[in-house]
Amino acid sequence: MNDSLIILAGGASSRMKNPAKSVKISVEEVKQANQRSKSLIGIGPENRPFLDFLLTNAKEAGYKNIFLIVGKDNKLFREYYGQKDRGNNYKGLTISYAIQHIPEFRVKPFGTADALRQCLEQYPDLIEHSFSVCNSDNLYSIKALNAIAELDYPNGFISYDRESLQFNSERIKQFALAKLDEHNYLMDIIEKPKENEVEEFRDNYGKLRISMNLFKFKGKYIYPFVKNCPVNPNRNEKELQTAILNMLRKYPKSMIGIPLAEHVPDLTSKDDINTIKEYIKKYR
Repeated sequence: MNDSLIILAGGASSRMKNPAKSVKISVEEVKQANQRSKSLIGIGPENRPFLDFLLTNAKEAGYKNIFLIVGKDNKLFREYYGQKDRGNNYKGLTISYAIQHIPEFRVKPFGTADALRQCLEQYPDLIEHSFSVCNSDNLYSIKALNAIAELDYPNGFISYDRESLQFNSERIKQFALAKLDEHNYLMDIIEKPKENEVEEFRDNYGKLRISMNLFKFKGKYIYPFVKNCPVNPNRNEKELQTAILNMLRKYPKSMIGIPLAEHVPDLTSKDDINTIKEYIKKYR
């Protein structure tokens, strides 16, 4: 298995800064949501960061080396997970930081492909090996994390059954669909397909598949494509999805989907905070 997990935690968290529609979150939670990286928002009775729960699952899944991609202002991350740039010991995990620097001509980070590029260039040994990548604001299960770690294929992703995701219908429609062939090789990723087009994306099991950004990569495959990733004209960012699709154009059948039917708690907005708290209370 590969025992290195890269966690994308350097984003701007723009949607988390929007006012909450729910009245169930506290003044302190609103304050944290406005001031912290969303993965550091305190959750649960001990008010530990949301990221703690993801790290716990990662350890249980067999990961040993964690690379946190963070922004230049990362003081709070270091207070929780270690002050050194690399090699911090946190509950049996070795945690290192990769800094996603923002270009002078931008205000916000340049996207997920740029984040992964900077991490690989700061830790070039990763380019020679396999590693996993995930978001910092999704609570992936031990089962999902272990499946991607144990995958005996150069590149892969967890292809979630859309019906198993416990989000409202409007939110579900915002997720891109993964198009797989009869052997579960990824062929395409389609952003917001029209309702009358959705049916053609069902797989051999009759399921619609969604990526929640839990990947395995072989460094030598993905690095050239994050390094040379074009800017998405609509979002003005270099997106990991674009790099993956460019990799598939050059290397067809180089990424396989692992089917899984379960929910993935997601911390995107203030209104998700209470939902996450209830989920953790129920399942932890």
